[in-house]
Amino acid sequence: MPLGNSHTTYGSVTKTFHWLTALLILTNLGLGIWATNIAQAIEAPDVETTDATVARATFLFSLHKTIGVTVFFVALARIAWAIVQPKPGLLNGDDPLEARLAETAHWLLYGSIVLVPLTGWVHHAAATGFAPIWWPFGQTLPFVPKSEYVSEFASTLHYILQWVLIGTIVAHVAGAFKHHLIDGDATLRRMLPGHGGAEPTARQPGHVLPVIAALAIWAAALGGGVWLGWFPERHAGAATAASSSAESDWQVQSGTLAIEVMQMGSAVEGRFSDWSADITYDETPDAEGRHGDVTVTIATPSLTLGSVTEQAMGSTYLAAETHPTARYEADLVDRDGTLMALGTLTIKEQEQPLDFPVQLEIDGDTARASGTAVVDRRSFDIGGSVNDPSSLGFDVTIRFELTATRATE
Repeated sequence: MPLGNSHTTYGSVTKTFHWLTALLILTNLGLGIWATNIAQAIEAPDVETTDATVARATFLFSLHKTIGVTVFFVALARIAWAIVQPKPGLLNGDDPLEARLAETAHWLLYGSIVLVPLTGWVHHAAATGFAPIWWPFGQTLPFVPKSEYVSEFASTLHYILQWVLIGTIVAHVAGAFKHHLIDGDATLRRMLPGHGGAEPTARQPGHVLPVIAALAIWAAALGGGVWLGWFPERHAGAATAASSSAESDWQVQSGTLAIEVMQMGSAVEGRFSDWSADITYDETPDAEGRHGDVTVTIATPSLTLGSVTEQAMGSTYLAAETHPTARYEADLVDRDGTLMALGTLTIKEQEQPLDFPVQLEIDGDTARASGTAVVDRRSFDIGGSVNDPSSLGFDVTIRFELTATRATE
């Protein structure tokens, strides 16, 4: 069998690309459905997550992503080979409608085997807390930032385009069997190993209308996604405004309360959008070095934590429905020239001591404060069924920064 194509036959290289691509895509579609079903079960707020379940989902997603990247590069090589080879003509060129539909399907297939894995790759590169691609070249992509919005947008594109690909594959396979079983021509046989070619019809469809039709199908699919509201809205990621009660010596004007946890070897950051801080503070400490105190009240349902936000609200994690409020109460004390917050953090009615240094700058009646603390999620019965830190880290880093003004009499 010759390596290259002729005007009547497909060569062995083209046939190898065709069947390898088909095998990879069909395998990956099954893996993607399997992994997604497990992930949805994990993310369900009332389903207990185990190390074995997380490990299984991680393995399947890593395999899915690795095969997806393989499809992308195989597709590029296949397209490059097709460009330099003659394309055997259709055997049904005398039927203009069927011939143009067949060409449209070919354009959709070639475009989709590039776009579907590429959008999945962008989603992966923009996300945090992911199952890694199994290769030594890193997990990022040039010009793709770490962004929840970019990740969700690319994920939506990936989801929509995969259905275009699936629909096109179904139509392509149906057409091949129609040629073989009804028309009795060699369209299917000439793509099988060991089989020769067949003389194409003199009349062949052009490329302009099939290309326009393929673009229209992609546009319709994406437009449908927009109409259904599948694409994410862009939200500002700036610091959230915090409120403070009127009884405080200092009124919080703005600030950010964030957490960070390691998931599957990658840092995942979340933010609380609803919290308040009641602060009393005097620059001159008392005899025990005490400057004042602070009480921070946090609405746990206001946490956003990327793709696992819903899971974080569940009963085995923050239990936001039954425990909607977390609280931190501390004294502000001078310890050898360092301002320390010495207090107690309460989450899900579990109290644990929490002390950490506070960086404070006061300029007139304006104060800027920041600090970082680390807690063990297990101390608050959060994610207790996940005991493998490579799946979900034990340490949770808490960071805050705020700007406050001195209350006037």
